[in-house]
Amino acid sequence: MNFLAHIYLSNNDDQITIGNFIADGIRGKHYKKFPVGIQKGILLHRHIDTFTDAHPTVRQSTKRLHKNYGHYSGVIVDILYDHFLAKNWKNYCETPLDEYIDSFYNLLGDHFELLPARIKKMMPHMIAGNWLLSYAKIEGIQKVLEGMNRRTQLKSGMNTATIELKEFYSEFEAEFTSFFEELQAFTTTKLKDIETQLHDEN
Repeated sequence: MNFLAHIYLSNNDDQITIGNFIADGIRGKHYKKFPVGIQKGILLHRHIDTFTDAHPTVRQSTKRLHKNYGHYSGVIVDILYDHFLAKNWKNYCETPLDEYIDSFYNLLGDHFELLPARIKKMMPHMIAGNWLLSYAKIEGIQKVLEGMNRRTQLKSGMNTATIELKEFYSEFEAEFTSFFEELQAFTTTKLKDIETQLHDEN
């Protein structure tokens, strides 16, 4: 899953949210240097990614893209699924998406000293371009994919993936909706397991 889904799945807990957001930049057992709440978020992020990558519905989505994008298909599906979460936000959260995102940006600012250098560098661009809110529109997804393509030195061709998004829009949306319901249930259970794990470790 991409940024918005990880943030949303953090149980409205500030520290879990921060941990879930920064987790990609935290390797191995380095998570242990953070406060326990942030540790929960980092571990939750890892479990979400593992569950997502192995899920048959997600694999169905990625299979549709594999011919043109190879191993980048999973990255593209993560971004497309964030689009459907943003687009259908009212089905998942009572707080309007723009307000929810503004609160998240404020949260990042409040915990700036804890953020890894890569996140600190990215954060101003994310806020200036309001990436998370842009996910709700295909035009916003197009810009994200163009940026990802530049990061792969134009090798991935991800900038053209909105073609498949438009062609198979209803299929991708149905797959997201089905999968996300399962992911929410998984996350609730897994958080309890993580709390037990960290309690035993600490």
